[in-house]
Amino acid sequence: MSAHPVLSPADDGSPTMDIYRQLRGLIVSGQLGANERLPTVRQTASDLGVAPGTAAKAYKMLEQDGLVVTRTAAGTRVAESAARLPLAVTRQIRELVTAAEAAGATPDDVIDVLRVTWRTTAGAGFAESKKV
Repeated sequence: MSAHPVLSPADDGSPTMDIYRQLRGLIVSGQLGANERLPTVRQTASDLGVAPGTAAKAYKMLEQDGLVVTRTAAGTRVAESAARLPLAVTRQIRELVTAAEAAGATPDDVIDVLRVTWRTTAGAGFAESKKV
């Protein structure tokens, strides 16, 4: 990706987590590929109107997760081993977003329902496997 990733201003009360989640989402979905360079910490901070230290914390969290590697002269790049969701999952997520927007649902509502559904489904699967 030659252009900088598009990030929205932080709005959940935790700018560090917002930057982290957005960049993580771009990496995991494959929108930022292996070895692609992220904007500098200063550029990200400037673009989003946050302190450089805030952006640096988010980048550090990505590095701790093994999603990016930072080299002095090369900047911060997406790690070769960065996890990606399967394409089928990414497609379904995009379809979900389109349907949710058409229905007027908010991202927070969709995420809350997804989390509950995930826990319920994962919990049921775990309980079933324990019965065996």
